Amino acid sequence: LLLLHQELPSPLGARQGPSSPTQEFPADWSVKTRVLFTSSQPFSWAQQLRAQEEAQGLAQHCRAAGPALPRSVQEPRLCAELRCAFQQSLVYWLHPSLPWLPLFPRLGADRSMAGRPCPWAQDEALQQLLMNDWSLSFTSLYNLLRARLCPYFYVCAAQFSVLFRAAGLAGSAVPTAAVAPTTRGLRQAMRSEAGIEFSMPLLDESRARQQKRPEGTSATEGAGGGAGSAEDVGEPAPSDEEDDDGTFSWLEEMGVQDKVKKPDTISIQLRKEKREVQVDHRPESLVLVRGSNTFTLLNFLISCRSLVPVAGPQAGLPPTLLSPVAFRGGSMQTLKARTVSGRARVRGGFEDVFSLELLGPVLPHALHSLTLLLGPAQRGSFRALLSPHEPSAAFNARPAPPQVSAFPSPDSAPSSSRAIAAPAGSQRLPQSSPVWQEGLPQDLPACGLHPKTLEQLSQCPTLGKAALRLLEMKDYCYTWQA
Repeated sequence: LLLLHQELPSPLGARQGPSSPTQEFPADWSVKTRVLFTSSQPFSWAQQLRAQEEAQGLAQHCRAAGPALPRSVQEPRLCAELRCAFQQSLVYWLHPSLPWLPLFPRLGADRSMAGRPCPWAQDEALQQLLMNDWSLSFTSLYNLLRARLCPYFYVCAAQFSVLFRAAGLAGSAVPTAAVAPTTRGLRQAMRSEAGIEFSMPLLDESRARQQKRPEGTSATEGAGGGAGSAEDVGEPAPSDEEDDDGTFSWLEEMGVQDKVKKPDTISIQLRKEKREVQVDHRPESLVLVRGSNTFTLLNFLISCRSLVPVAGPQAGLPPTLLSPVAFRGGSMQTLKARTVSGRARVRGGFEDVFSLELLGPVLPHALHSLTLLLGPAQRGSFRALLSPHEPSAAFNARPAPPQVSAFPSPDSAPSSSRAIAAPAGSQRLPQSSPVWQEGLPQDLPACGLHPKTLEQLSQCPTLGKAALRLLEMKDYCYTWQA
């Protein structure tokens, strides 16, 4: 028997969805590791695809053709268009491709990778070959993004992940890149060594809430309880004047200045840096890079020595690249799908329940494409339980408004960038960047996504640092929880 709870308990800190059903659900930029669809209608149309239907779905994907959705579905199992579009929605591209090694997620995956054969771990020459090949694939993806032929892609490293988005997505008219989680050392290297300008929207939002909180309200009350909550990081850091020696002038007036131990320079510096270090590894540590600075970030990542671990199960393994479109060196992969049928206990007896489970990195466009198929196929009624990769939930942060409206011309390097020495043999883009201006309309003409999916992904993110966990459709309208 397939036992399913009719009412699921909301996870700690979950956000409730709209009070009334809506025609669309918000864009979710987190990567899902598992999605479970349940419905009272069977999913028999999603199993045992014919060879021609599978081939047609793969061909449509490789040709960057948007999914051909049927206007109406009388019998889903006999609808070839539906089954081809389902196959097309399962495809994603991966680099590197090592069948014996799980390459997503990478953050916190040392335990799952332990004991797997890694012939490059002690071979520096082989590690260099892997890195050179990875650099070619990375630059290929970035070039596709600049040409608006790739809507977005992920760089999943052992310590952090990066989401590159093309111009026109997430409410931005210029390309953006989000990095999370980060540390003070990484942010300092991006700022001082590479000259990358970035913002921290979640931290700014937290500080704004802290300043607006009425007097007498503690930070823990505003965060929902618990010491050391995320709200605490929003408190303004002590100013330099408070730590200055002049602050202790009142001790001299009392004549006890020699009897009181003053904080030394190191203690003062540590206190100044405390607020910045507190956000390390938290969602608030997300940094957002815009426009030509994404180009500088590309070269920074290629030459970053800490990008690839030097010890542990992931030693010498380049980051994982995930993309919805084909790129140089990418390997075509498909999500694992399986259907299960059973009976669930309800009031007054039992009822038939059918489920469709998807395993693997479910990218944002795939989730939306699947809902477009499940609507007509399941008679406008289904439920989805979503398991997001928690560190990627921070990518749903609303970007801060731009500080500048124009960027350098393609004939000159970004004014804020500095020359970065890349490893021997690695590929870097030349120090030139295209013209990007805010306010100019952008389109993604041939990226292979359905127009409704592009419309959803183009909206400004609204989930903050949360991710969708429950999505339900009734009568072709959505309710959701995050």
